[in-house]
Amino acid sequence: MPYDRSRHHRRSIRLPAWDYAHPGAYFVTVCTYRRECTLAGIIDGEVHLSVEGEIARRCWYELPVHYPHAELDAFVIMPNHVHGIIVITEGDGGDVYHGMVDVGFVGAGLRPAPTDGGIKRHGLPEIVRAFKSFSARRINEMRKTPGAPVWQRNYYERTVRNERELRAVREYIHRNPYHWVDDPDNPENII
Repeated sequence: MPYDRSRHHRRSIRLPAWDYAHPGAYFVTVCTYRRECTLAGIIDGEVHLSVEGEIARRCWYELPVHYPHAELDAFVIMPNHVHGIIVITEGDGGDVYHGMVDVGFVGAGLRPAPTDGGIKRHGLPEIVRAFKSFSARRINEMRKTPGAPVWQRNYYERTVRNERELRAVREYIHRNPYHWVDDPDNPENII
């Protein structure tokens, strides 16, 4: 079928004039390919990571090592998606969230961002792309399925606008596993 802009156009969820390298907090959701439940299982509101989920966790927590201006806040891995808050800071980032990086996971596939005498500030799309790309590479190495899709093509993001909204998003992320039974992304709820 030939490309038809009116039928094949993907509507952007991005704020039209917003610079996504601008300091701020961003709520991100990344879904697995075809929403397959490959990352975890949930029993009584408790997340039990699969090998794929563990790789995704490692790559997520490694992001501040490679993007020093990115800090991590609340985060959860669900069976077929990941929720997290990425905070892009003014400077090179603080030590608040860097402590969450497990030193044993260095080398999980991410490479340091290139620098030209200073730290290059990447925006949210590059940071999410790195997470998806490098976690997919590691997952495919483990599965022996090079190049197979692991994540859906895009991702959902929302710019967190104030402290009240930040608290609400943190609570949503924290409580998400307890609501998996009713989650519309739970395959058992799809009719």
